[in-house]
Amino acid sequence: MALFTILQFSYISWQRNHPKPITAAINSNRHHGDLEGEKNVEKALKVYAKDAKRKNKYLDKQSWTNIWDGMRIDWDVPIKMDDGVVLRCDVYRPIEDGEYPVIMTYGPYGKFLHFEDLYTEQWDTMCREHPDVPANSTNKYQNWEVVDPEKWVPDGYVCIRVDSRGAGRSPGVIDIWSLREAQDLAICVDWAGVQEWSNGKVGLNGISYYAENQWQCAALQPKHLAAICPWEGAADFYRDMAHHGGIFCNGFSYDWPLHQVYSVQHGKGSNGFQSRLNGHWVSGPPTLSEEELGRNRNDFYEENLKRKLDTDEYWQSRMPDWDKVEVPILSTANWGGQGLHPRGNFEGFVRSKSKEKYLEVHGIEHWTEFYTDYGVELQKKFFGHYLKGEDTGWKRQPKVQLQIRHVDGTFVERKEKEWPLKRTKWTRYFLNAGDHSMATSAPKRDSKVTYGGFSEGVTFTTPPLKRDMEITGPIASKLWVSSATADADLFLVVRAFTQDMEEIVFQGALDPHTPIAQGWLRVSHRKLDKELSLPYRPYHTHDEEQPTKPGQIYEVDVEVWPTCVVLPAGTRLAFSVRGKDYLYPGDSYMDTPIGKWTGCAVFRHDDPRDRPADVFGGDVTLYTGPKRRSHVLLPVIPDGK
Repeated sequence: MALFTILQFSYISWQRNHPKPITAAINSNRHHGDLEGEKNVEKALKVYAKDAKRKNKYLDKQSWTNIWDGMRIDWDVPIKMDDGVVLRCDVYRPIEDGEYPVIMTYGPYGKFLHFEDLYTEQWDTMCREHPDVPANSTNKYQNWEVVDPEKWVPDGYVCIRVDSRGAGRSPGVIDIWSLREAQDLAICVDWAGVQEWSNGKVGLNGISYYAENQWQCAALQPKHLAAICPWEGAADFYRDMAHHGGIFCNGFSYDWPLHQVYSVQHGKGSNGFQSRLNGHWVSGPPTLSEEELGRNRNDFYEENLKRKLDTDEYWQSRMPDWDKVEVPILSTANWGGQGLHPRGNFEGFVRSKSKEKYLEVHGIEHWTEFYTDYGVELQKKFFGHYLKGEDTGWKRQPKVQLQIRHVDGTFVERKEKEWPLKRTKWTRYFLNAGDHSMATSAPKRDSKVTYGGFSEGVTFTTPPLKRDMEITGPIASKLWVSSATADADLFLVVRAFTQDMEEIVFQGALDPHTPIAQGWLRVSHRKLDKELSLPYRPYHTHDEEQPTKPGQIYEVDVEVWPTCVVLPAGTRLAFSVRGKDYLYPGDSYMDTPIGKWTGCAVFRHDDPRDRPADVFGGDVTLYTGPKRRSHVLLPVIPDGK
């Protein structure tokens, strides 16, 4: 009730500064109907070939136009899908008639919802710490994880926000990251490409959800898609998000959709948010019952939980075909995004078939750099080249641009030619179970250490470093382990400590107490894909479960996600092998709208249905020595250059 009161007050303030819409007809139909089922992709991409330019097809009785703040804004514009569902988009464009390039997003966060109304703390913190973000804009049209049209339309762009199927103003059934959604986005791209205000070139640009579906859409190759900028966007929903190393990530699968997607589901209507952008219901026009809303969304949590193997069509249909991703790419990752996005950005950069692809990696919060002058200038430099044909200097852009992370929270920009870096000195740090040390030479004696399957496990540390060390790149670990039961889950953490053994952590993409790097593996999922595996990046098939025999020793390879840090002399490097999620040992408790964070943000793995105690709570033994050379392979950059 308090939130609704705040929104009412915001709307009263908004009314004082905005004229009434030119047309504000509201469609009171309860529901538009849902027609599900995959259709032919080629048919989907051609759906607007016949009549997309007919002016009477552009707006309908639910749509209206405002001329505000130097922009022509067309609200709730209909885009009809091949199965009859009508999605709704907002089009922000220059007042002057012309043909302009398009920046588009498609997703479930509610195009009418102001950034600040659901993400107040994030907005306030970002604006306070980065004053360039709110500068040069009224900020009236800010929306979570998409571009600010007031910073793009004046430069001659059309900005389009599409509410995805079943979310915000668009009817239908929510099926998160499905092929159906990817097809919808491809249709929207080709719809935008033939409008009278379009120059025929469409770019996709957004964070997270608005980045992840770019990979999928690009693989469908819509005709008018000219370039993509997936800003912190996962690509492999099994490996990157739902089953890390085969272990179910229940924290994200539950907390995220509940708080960020279902809260703006289409049909919440008057029970949901009222938009400060234009005064209408964010998730309307209709107001549906909770029962109707429940029928209009797939159960993301249960679907993810029950589909244990990557070979399930549920996962395969969501996976982009890298051989068909050919458009120019600016892939931007976050060093601190453990548990969701960066793996997809690196994989997409390396594996896509695009001949013009670029990688940028930064730090701090998941959303911040997208909105800073640094991020906006980089995006405009990229899209100005590919959508406008302007000489923006992009031809001189390095293939790889890294913000090198230091322990004091600063970053130093460095230009590179490839990823991983060719000059990397791949260095094995061997574990010693006898004294819990780690060193570049293998132990001379065999030893072992046993820990509980749900415990904090064991941590191996180096003596204080004699000189500065830069670690930049992907990481891999090879371990010899046995379990007292039929399986075991391994949680690996690369860490650093001061000489006084105070842990050094970083502002991650989400959690403010994020370690250097993390990796995961369920031992029964140890089978490797021999074609895709690399010495520094093992790739698991996840196509069968291979239970362990109690007491039998198994050699396993574990992928640890890419990272970057410069550790000063005197720092102790550490590596933990745990039986549960990383827990920051300091004052780590952080209560947020999407769960309690204690070092690994929302990316928890503790559903007893996936990790029953009788299977995963048993003792695990780790073996080290001259024969079983358990180690972590680190990407050390010589001389920090």
